[in-house]
Amino acid sequence: MSDALAQDLPPGARPPSHGPLHDRHQALGAKLADFGGWLMPIEYPGGGVLKEHAAVRTTVGIFDVSHLGKAELRGPGARDLANRCLSNDLDRIRPGQAQYTLCCDDPGGGVVDDLIVYLRGDDDVFLIPNAANTAEVVRRLAAAAPAGVTVADLHTRLGVLAVQGPRSAELLTALGLPTELGYMAFTAVEWRGRRVVVCRTGYTGEHGYELLPDWSNAGELWDALLAAAPALEGRPCGLGARDTLRTEMGYPLHGQDLSLSITPVQARLGWAVGWGKPEFWGRTALLAEKEQGAARLLRGLEALDRGIPRPHMPVLSVGGDPIGEVTSGTFSPTKRVGIGLALLDRAVTDGAEVRVDIRGRPSTMRVVKPPFVPAHTA
Repeated sequence: MSDALAQDLPPGARPPSHGPLHDRHQALGAKLADFGGWLMPIEYPGGGVLKEHAAVRTTVGIFDVSHLGKAELRGPGARDLANRCLSNDLDRIRPGQAQYTLCCDDPGGGVVDDLIVYLRGDDDVFLIPNAANTAEVVRRLAAAAPAGVTVADLHTRLGVLAVQGPRSAELLTALGLPTELGYMAFTAVEWRGRRVVVCRTGYTGEHGYELLPDWSNAGELWDALLAAAPALEGRPCGLGARDTLRTEMGYPLHGQDLSLSITPVQARLGWAVGWGKPEFWGRTALLAEKEQGAARLLRGLEALDRGIPRPHMPVLSVGGDPIGEVTSGTFSPTKRVGIGLALLDRAVTDGAEVRVDIRGRPSTMRVVKPPFVPAHTA
């Protein structure tokens, strides 16, 4: 960490943690910032967000997302514990498959975190929560665990490298890693004598993989990926491009589009809720909201002028009445216009024209249904 960053910390604040590739990012000259308590790369020299974004959409990009949390539930009834606490229905998948799900507050129904569940077996469930929420997710699951089920925080046990883009399979093949996996499937393999989990998951909307090496082996795998990437016109990518890519897909970000005050119903994530399950955290409140209809819903915005929406900007009707607020917003490198997500009054429909107050200047935008560009995950 630089002295300047250390001096910028408020008195008594804990400095951000370093991931397993921190020295490598520094050597590459990456611009670093705090993400969920971890110092991570935003972008790299010689490219920047626009070129890194384009690489993922057209060739292949490599991300270090080792700051993401890792946790596991083990013991007789581990699967049942996850299924009665988390929103989605684990009976929809089998061992070797992953599932997007939500950890909701009980009884309120707000979102504590959104995460991926990897079902390794009835007695073995692996989780990847968001970095800043890992401890809270682990705490809640541990408090609900029956005798015989252990809940462990493995945050620094494994690294996470995301290889995303239409040439991602070629890059993995160059390293001798498997690629013939169905979407949201995973497998464990040996690579250079060390175990690596290969997952057909990602957060970009492109065909891609997430690799989970041991924390101590992440550097060797990163080096091998970067060495093979230039032949495929690939490059390392920072979390700046990850954000523009996920926004183009309309994927929600916890802390902006999801929170304790924004429920799955409001965020239009009902597909990630097992409504027929007899039990999950927040079930009563969410069923009632679903039945009554949420007062506000998350929708997409696409600028019709040069405006770029940003979080917390007010959204107004054409007549000037307040109808919502932007939760996420950016410039779309693919569409070359401003795009965003916003919580809007339920009466607002797709296709409607609205105004976004950009520091006192109204920008005209259209309400649309994400994704803003086609997805290629399958």
